[in-house]
Amino acid sequence: MASLDSIAKREGEIDWTDCELVERIPGKVSGRPLVRGTRILADTIVQDAELGSSLEEIHENYPDLSMAAIQRLISFAHSQRRNSL
Repeated sequence: MASLDSIAKREGEIDWTDCELVERIPGKVSGRPLVRGTRILADTIVQDAELGSSLEEIHENYPDLSMAAIQRLISFAHSQRRNSL
């Protein structure tokens, strides 16, 4: 059986393994990558930014996340995508 991380790489998703802000908990939101201590999907934050939402708008939608955490998630995702090219 393939690991979640190998499936994510195959599907072109971000490998959140090395991001300290993200965790995967089997049985919680189907084991998808979550912002640590929340039920917020890490990929959702990145997708919002890619769709043109500003940091402020994302923070308004997810007030439990600090602006710094939002920026770090976006930066991590972009660095992962650059490294996979």
